[in-house]
Amino acid sequence: MTTLPVRKVADIPFAIANLRDASRWLCERSKTGRRGGHVHLLNSYSLALAETNAEFRECVRTATSNFPDGKPISLITKITSRPLSQVRGPSVFERVMDDGRRYGLRHYLLGSTPETLELLVSSLRDRYPGVEIVGSMSPPFSAMSPREYESQDRRIEDTNPDIVWVGLGTPKQDFEAQRLATAGNFFAVAVGAAFDFSAGTKKEAPRWITALGFEWLFRLAAEPKRLWRRYLIGNFVFLYSVIRRGL
Repeated sequence: MTTLPVRKVADIPFAIANLRDASRWLCERSKTGRRGGHVHLLNSYSLALAETNAEFRECVRTATSNFPDGKPISLITKITSRPLSQVRGPSVFERVMDDGRRYGLRHYLLGSTPETLELLVSSLRDRYPGVEIVGSMSPPFSAMSPREYESQDRRIEDTNPDIVWVGLGTPKQDFEAQRLATAGNFFAVAVGAAFDFSAGTKKEAPRWITALGFEWLFRLAAEPKRLWRRYLIGNFVFLYSVIRRGL
């Protein structure tokens, strides 16, 4: 599986794939295919941000692949002849950890806090015996200097990873995945809140809420101060972008 079919939403290309296809594609491309790619799990907020931030828009438009993390993106395409299946970032992360064992994938984790990373690595190794977590790093939240980037990149390269999972929040993680993929011989995947969910430091929405497309509302209720602007304003900008740029 070297390529996936693509369609655009608001002029952003998305892969037409289900969770199984996305995992298989990531495993094969990162291990045996062309290296140096950056992959993004995008939701309605991501598309709203792409409407107002030209640099971010260019980042995801030139990505190796984008998957529709948010249910609203999937739902809005169901009125067309080429609907998209939701491919949640946390689900892709878990599935590739599982499937990747057959490919001998080497994983590096970049983001979150040292405490969360410790819990995450322990949890992954318990649940997926034989998974290769070759390194992890919690970078500073403040802007990094060129020397700090150089040191970070050297640490990552020394572990010879196949995939670097980047969980730094949107859009920081997306720019970092793009930068890493350009500089390194591996796939970099901007994966959102997957680290916290997988480590158990944040609670995921029940499946029935996710299936109905209201995971964003569940997360808003859990973290209203941090997320209210992203969802309440971002959802309107998302719809504007779809109307303006089309399906």
